[in-house]
Amino acid sequence: MNNTGRQLAAEFLGTFTLVFVSAGTIVVNAWTNNTLGLVGAALATAIVYAVMVTMTMNISGGHLNPAVTVGVLVAKKIAAKTAGLYVTTQLLAAMIAALLVMVLLPSGAGEATSLGTLKISNDVTMVQAIILEALLTLVLVSAVFGTVLSSDSPKVGGFAVGLVLLFAIMLIGPLTGASLNPARSFGPALLSGDFEGHIAYWIGPLIGGLVGGILWSKVLLPGNTPEGDA
Repeated sequence: MNNTGRQLAAEFLGTFTLVFVSAGTIVVNAWTNNTLGLVGAALATAIVYAVMVTMTMNISGGHLNPAVTVGVLVAKKIAAKTAGLYVTTQLLAAMIAALLVMVLLPSGAGEATSLGTLKISNDVTMVQAIILEALLTLVLVSAVFGTVLSSDSPKVGGFAVGLVLLFAIMLIGPLTGASLNPARSFGPALLSGDFEGHIAYWIGPLIGGLVGGILWSKVLLPGNTPEGDA
């Protein structure tokens, strides 16, 4: 298999596992009458994300998220054609993950939760949801640049990226679901047919990824510090 094929396979496997576990946890939590709770769901999602990023980072860069791919594209660290293939693969993986959630997990809980589809709270406006998703995605993309992509990054694998998702879910999970990832939202929404508020999970994360890519490529990455500055 050529290098692009390896990269796409890594993105598929990582995104599939992330969406299956994240959405599946919501379904199982409903089936067990909220036994896992917010903390359990946050830990499951954060841990699987950290493991998948660590597993794939040396193959594909560990994007697993269209917002991350957009940030990396803006930073000119991936070709536009490859970025398009990444996003297509991520969305396909999310769709198949949602399909398996529908087929393999308890159907009643799956229907009740729309296969783990994330929801915007009634106490949050669409604009607020978009801003919250954008802000936390910016932090997530920054963690990817600072700990995965930077040549000077600490050797912590995807641990730091997973921690960002952990505190994001704890902070805004009850408000927006803390998607920070269009693929995570797209798969379950498509398979369940529940697209209520879905646009927020595209606009917010993509803005966060875009701003993150610009911030890191223009300001924070090594080589952007003028000579003589500390």
